[in-house]
Amino acid sequence: MAREAERVMEDRVGAERRLATKPVFDGKLLQVRVDTVSLPDGGQAFREVVEHRPAAVIVPIDGHDNVHLVRQYRYAVGEALLEVPAGVFEESESPEACAQRELQEETGFRSEDLQSLGRFWASPGFTSELMYVYVARDLVPSSLAPDPDENIVTEKVPLSGVAGLIRTGEIRDAKSIAALLMATCLAGQG
Repeated sequence: MAREAERVMEDRVGAERRLATKPVFDGKLLQVRVDTVSLPDGGQAFREVVEHRPAAVIVPIDGHDNVHLVRQYRYAVGEALLEVPAGVFEESESPEACAQRELQEETGFRSEDLQSLGRFWASPGFTSELMYVYVARDLVPSSLAPDPDENIVTEKVPLSGVAGLIRTGEIRDAKSIAALLMATCLAGQG
């Protein structure tokens, strides 16, 4: 039923069809291509697409209702950001396995109660990255070695203070904002 609704909506807004594709960049993390597409009105256009593996985004909440966040330097924006733990899927890795691995690598915990909150496109105007969001409770110590190129510092903040950190701009990473709001609005609604 949901797929049928998507097809009806595509017919209403007019789906674009790929006519040709040109690879531009093939990196470790992402690939870039330029597609020529046909438009619903019969015209043509170019679409620059960043192909990106899916990612897991985790909101770890301990038994005292503290959220375990990570602060790391983000080269692309030139500053250290306060974020939720997250990372891309490894080859053939399930969303849940990725979430547990990233949680262990970035916070030193694993979750005995990992709840899916849904998923969202990171920025569908140009990238295929799909983000799977989890809230992680019942945290137990269990660490994995972090990625060698990551320098992460963990910080605990009260869940009740998250909205204030978003409002003041202390948290301004889109995936973190989305995941934190999903965790506060959707967790426990199964």
